[in-house]
Amino acid sequence: MNLEIRVKVLEHGQGLALPEYMTEGASGVDLRAANTDPITIRPREISLIPTGISMAIPVGYEAQVRPRSGLAAKHGITVLNSPGTIDADYRGEIKVIVINLGDNDYIVQRGERIAQMVFCPVTRVSFRLAETLSETVRGGEGFGHTG
Repeated sequence: MNLEIRVKVLEHGQGLALPEYMTEGASGVDLRAANTDPITIRPREISLIPTGISMAIPVGYEAQVRPRSGLAAKHGITVLNSPGTIDADYRGEIKVIVINLGDNDYIVQRGERIAQMVFCPVTRVSFRLAETLSETVRGGEGFGHTG
């Protein structure tokens, strides 16, 4: 399936590549940092990284912003609120909430691939009040119930 996403490049995103799949089998497109100056993220610090783009996601879909495994493994850079959801009716700039869980400062350079984005269908549900629910083996057992 090929879903067309309309992308608007903002002034500070001019000259950067649009989100793109880096390999034929990739699930996510890479998002690039659209900062004008390098951004230093100190250990345990959170930073909001601009991408310089906004988009029109079709109704019935969402975009999920996720960490890039290489940044996480090599530098401890990950995405908070992961996966971050971009709703179909949002038209503002896509920004990435990153945290440095590493021990060293990390400098985000303009154009750097900072996160990935995966598009997913969304199922809408309705809720109905119930006096009882069906029984299961698990029942109400919660976190860590299997050991």
